[in-house]
Amino acid sequence: MRFDLTDLRLFLLVVEAGSITHGAAQANMTLPSASARLRGMEEVIGLPLLERGRRGVEPTPAGDAVAHHARIVLQQIEQMRGELGEFSKGLKSHIRLLANTAAMTEFLPEKLAIFLAGRPNVDIDLKERLSTEIVKAVAGGSADVGIITNAVDPGKLELRPFAIDRLVLVVARSSKWADLRHIAFQDVAGQEFVGLSAGSPLQDYLGDHAARAGHSLSFRIRMRTFESICRMVAHGVGVGIVPETAAKRYRRSMTIHSIRLTDRWATRHLAICARRFDDLHPHAQELVEHLSAPK
Repeated sequence: MRFDLTDLRLFLLVVEAGSITHGAAQANMTLPSASARLRGMEEVIGLPLLERGRRGVEPTPAGDAVAHHARIVLQQIEQMRGELGEFSKGLKSHIRLLANTAAMTEFLPEKLAIFLAGRPNVDIDLKERLSTEIVKAVAGGSADVGIITNAVDPGKLELRPFAIDRLVLVVARSSKWADLRHIAFQDVAGQEFVGLSAGSPLQDYLGDHAARAGHSLSFRIRMRTFESICRMVAHGVGVGIVPETAAKRYRRSMTIHSIRLTDRWATRHLAICARRFDDLHPHAQELVEHLSAPK
């Protein structure tokens, strides 16, 4: 029974995405090529590895076993690369880092820039995911380090504090709410929103809390960045919800007003997570120390 590393990486990407199409795209493969590789794996084993359904694919028990061992193999290869990187300046060390929307846009850019600028032989594979997905990926070994919110159960992962992320409502300064400092999400959930693009982890998070409150968020338009959301809000297109750090940055140049949400879930404590910090390869340990260091 022989699989190459491309097969193993593809299979993990498909399992994590729950979709052959999306997994193939992340592996930079065409759909026919990816499908042929997956069929080849099933033929070698003699068992189906994926169950196809209307909502995507899920691993069979045999598929779970393949995914488990694939993660171990790929993690060992990454550890080998990290250790060899200590002895060879020409070899890149690779860190797989997953983060939620706020961490990626508001807290990581400057910290990662400083870290990478001083380490030319380190690459970081940074991807945006929901905190629940990050826990699963880190626990399963398909990511080295993650940044998650305290709203999810980290299971057996080790944690270190990272940052506090507060979500605020942004409105135009001409809005009827422009004199408020605090507001409950329930009081604005029925308004017309300017939101993030479909599939954004933060937007999914807000949609989930809207559903719990008995609402379905109505969007006039969806944008790719917090800056573009604030710009739309400033022109009275709708209201938006963004991290407080973003609102403070853009209200200097835009006619917007930010209002803190009183809901407990709107204040999120972000944490760095790993299976065991001491087991990370040296450069990943350096990254954790850098990210968790006080400002």
